[in-house]
Amino acid sequence: MSGIEKRFPGVHALKGVNLTLQKGEVLALMGENGAGKSTLMKVLGGAHLPDQGTIRLEGENVTIESPVKARALGVSMIYQEFNLIPALSAIENVFLGQEITQNGLIRHGEEKEQTLALLSQLGMDFDPELPCRQLTIAQQQSIEIARALSLNSKILVMDEPSAVLTLHEVEKLFEIIHKLKQQGLGLIYIGHRLDEIFEIADRTQVMRDGACIADKDLADCTRQSLIEMMVGRELKNEFPLKSPSIGKTKLKIRNMTRGKVVQNISLKVRSGEILGLAGLVGAGRTELARLIFGADPRDAGEIQLDGERLSVCSPREAIAAGIGLLTEDRKLQGLVLSHSVKDNFGLPNLNRFAPAGFVRTSIERREFQDYVTTMRVKISNENQKANQLSGGNQQKLVIAKWLARHCEVLIFDEPTRGIDVGAKYEIYQLMNDLAAKGKAIIMISSELPEILGMADRILVMHEGKITGEIEDVTSTTQEEIMHFAVA
Repeated sequence: MSGIEKRFPGVHALKGVNLTLQKGEVLALMGENGAGKSTLMKVLGGAHLPDQGTIRLEGENVTIESPVKARALGVSMIYQEFNLIPALSAIENVFLGQEITQNGLIRHGEEKEQTLALLSQLGMDFDPELPCRQLTIAQQQSIEIARALSLNSKILVMDEPSAVLTLHEVEKLFEIIHKLKQQGLGLIYIGHRLDEIFEIADRTQVMRDGACIADKDLADCTRQSLIEMMVGRELKNEFPLKSPSIGKTKLKIRNMTRGKVVQNISLKVRSGEILGLAGLVGAGRTELARLIFGADPRDAGEIQLDGERLSVCSPREAIAAGIGLLTEDRKLQGLVLSHSVKDNFGLPNLNRFAPAGFVRTSIERREFQDYVTTMRVKISNENQKANQLSGGNQQKLVIAKWLARHCEVLIFDEPTRGIDVGAKYEIYQLMNDLAAKGKAIIMISSELPEILGMADRILVMHEGKITGEIEDVTSTTQEEIMHFAVA
């Protein structure tokens, strides 16, 4: 790709970007949210036509005017949100739109045979006739890769492929990537987890503000230099320094239970404290958060805030009591993507902005602008749709609406998933600022360095139970946390 330019109304998204990829190479495409990575890949994948520039595949100029043309040329994309039909089997998803037929009838046996061969090639072994909704995330991801291989793809673009995988599934994904490299595929890997980048990639191209500002072999990079290239400034620490002032117990949970998902859990969070909740995917952390927030019914359990017992049976009651939840899926549960950024900000605050049933837009607009400025949320205007924001700015918008509620307890569920290093630092700083104001914070994270870098105290969950508590965070290790997580 040479000299790729792309403009949208009011935005110069790509500024003469060059990108190269060799056979059997893993290229890590990196940069902050909004740097232009996704736009560049949409140009390669045929979702956007470039305003200027050329694309050459195996030495020949090509025009990629649609995703269908991209696939025909051997370019396949695997997005964070899989393009699978949940009700269809792995076989049907792999061959959707390219069915093997004879005399108008689908040759199911041949499709099954080829699907099994593709999955075997990836080292995966599961029943390909099961509906995709019954498969694990890793298995669904392998179906996406199998479909790409069935199209004889030469280039595979993977956007945050490890974001929702367990540690074991990430290891399996890396095994698959190594196999694809050996087969001569070129892979473009978009990700923000630096440990993974150094493990899997051969080379990196770093984008910033729509331009490519670095192209280097990973062997010539350090973690710190990569961070500085991405954010355009020096970050001496990945986690901001803090001086916690921890007070009395703010939130107390007793005997919280819901079936086998959450089993008789008791915990407390103090004023000014960040409590880290660690564990493997499926340990019950998110389910516990939803019980505290009243999003799911509980079989038993008691919630106390500042010593007073609360009756929390719905999110409305939790919000009224001063409890806020930043969900792990900001797109599905945290925002109304089709609404404006200002409307999203106002939703949990309508009792203040519309006390008589009519929204006082001047007050809402003034408060919205104050938070946008304070939190450095990058928007074009207040009417911009939430789905047009980068991941980091979407997360800041979710945080802003809860800050405006002046919640006493905030639960952050995977607060930095899919967010670049620079935006992560800003969110960490916001969390520290909230703790300094006496708020009680529960942080759920699957990234152990994040838990160790941010938490004042750590609880570890396994199969719906608390299996460990770590009070001296500064002297613990990832290995100790994992010991409790697999107990």
